[in-house]
Amino acid sequence: MDKRIPVTLLTGFLGSGKTTLLNKLLHHPSMKDTAIIINELGDAGLDQVFANSNLAQNIENEHIADNTVLLSSGCLCCTLKNELADTMRDLFFKRALQAIPEFQRLVIETTGMADPGPILANLMNEPVIESTYRLDAVVVTIDSVYGLQQIEDNLEALKQAAVADVLILTKTDLASNEQISTLKEKLISINPGATQHKVVQGELDPAFVIDVGLFDIVTKQPEPQRWLRAPYKPKPPKGTLPQKAHDDDIVSFTVVMPQPLKWSQLKPHLLKFCQIYGKNLLRLKGIIYAEDQSAPLAIHAVHFTPYPPTLLEGWSEEEPTSRIVIIGKGLDELEIRKKLTQF
Repeated sequence: MDKRIPVTLLTGFLGSGKTTLLNKLLHHPSMKDTAIIINELGDAGLDQVFANSNLAQNIENEHIADNTVLLSSGCLCCTLKNELADTMRDLFFKRALQAIPEFQRLVIETTGMADPGPILANLMNEPVIESTYRLDAVVVTIDSVYGLQQIEDNLEALKQAAVADVLILTKTDLASNEQISTLKEKLISINPGATQHKVVQGELDPAFVIDVGLFDIVTKQPEPQRWLRAPYKPKPPKGTLPQKAHDDDIVSFTVVMPQPLKWSQLKPHLLKFCQIYGKNLLRLKGIIYAEDQSAPLAIHAVHFTPYPPTLLEGWSEEEPTSRIVIIGKGLDELEIRKKLTQF
């Protein structure tokens, strides 16, 4: 069992409702063992962040460490003033020294213009971070009224939607049924593997966004099929080759790997693959059955950086199939399939 602390990355374009959603989550009893890193807004600290939100009035809190506040709901919040990795290390060491409560999960709220890919990649390169935290899910808020236009006009918004595990459609009370339907169809075309949830005023059961990744928080058992979220696409007519994407097109597809295979041979092949396609490789996720491993492996990479694999002890499928999900920008699907399966 993986005992690292699960991390939820919460992002979304400017004005899409991240803070509204986060404030509602802060009030929920099931979030009591959660630490939250909030981006610093200029010179404002946590108190100012809460004071400026009409959804977070009268939150009882207690300062228990520098830049850290314990809310009455049990959520532990801190502001991001230094590098993200420094803040994550600081939280973990304070937790180990019992200077703060022993939180069981971490939520990171990014800025509205943030590309989640480099954030994830940077965290993967940090030895202390990698050994103590694991990515649970990327959650992205999408404005139901303006989201479609934002995705078409801004590459950052498009990337956010493409790498998401969970898409939250906000402000649905302000959008028409036609707007919501068109947006949902667009998001499916960009990221068919992500789950979608509609919300009004940030009201959402935390179970839809927290602890939804590789491991089930209750049973502690791996749920790789849920985590992989392999995109479903109808099979093209026989003899039809995959079409090459335009430079700015976001594509997602699943590559079934040849069997049998050995991790000792595939690992350097994947590293080289990430080096070649890293610039446009937004995310890579997969389940690998290798002859030289005692259990299936869950693999994950962002841009140029492969994440250390997770051994899925105690988990198996009736028909073991090694497969890799690719999400990227302007990738040649046919070329990728050849690169991944020829080693």
